[in-house]
Amino acid sequence: MKKIVVLLSGEGSNLQAVMDACRDGKIPARIAAVFSNRADAYGLQRAAQGSLPAHALNPGDYPHRAAFDQALMERIDEHRPDAVILAGYMRILSPAFVSHYAGRLLNIHPSLLPRYPGLHTHRQVLANGDDEHGTSVHFVTEELDGGPVILQAKVPVFPDDNEAELVARVKTQEHAIYPLAIRWLLQGRLELRGGMARLDGLPLPPAGYAAE
Repeated sequence: MKKIVVLLSGEGSNLQAVMDACRDGKIPARIAAVFSNRADAYGLQRAAQGSLPAHALNPGDYPHRAAFDQALMERIDEHRPDAVILAGYMRILSPAFVSHYAGRLLNIHPSLLPRYPGLHTHRQVLANGDDEHGTSVHFVTEELDGGPVILQAKVPVFPDDNEAELVARVKTQEHAIYPLAIRWLLQGRLELRGGMARLDGLPLPPAGYAAE
């Protein structure tokens, strides 16, 4: 069976979605390990409750980002993963890390990329008066939140929305589309080739897959 390693920094709701999808057979793989850069991340508790190996590495124990990422790579590689999944991992990855897992490294970002890369996306959407928001699954490249988009899901933004309501609406979609993209990757249907995301050998458009 194929293996997934998950990286997270926070509550791990997308980890839970992936755990559930693996359990239900929607993702043809098992989660081999979960790593966090924060020992207090609730996602580590989710992993432990699911009987998954859960590990915290403290960036402060390393002299610089590259050294931390090298140590993390070594720990990840012990599990020989077929995919490395970022689930709210709040660190910028070094070029060496990204290169090492190129084509196997996915992220989900809470905006309709290329709009609102980086942090505080929900806040920016509300401040700008946007009428739609959403989430994007993408391959990770050296450009922050700039890798080829695989799949997006849109949600409406209502005039009386607050940030918490918008977060909840977006997360519902995240939990639906992330397992789907991971399944495609592990089935060999999805690949990163020539700087493009390809599904079943065909290049995906800039906004990713769209059902006909």
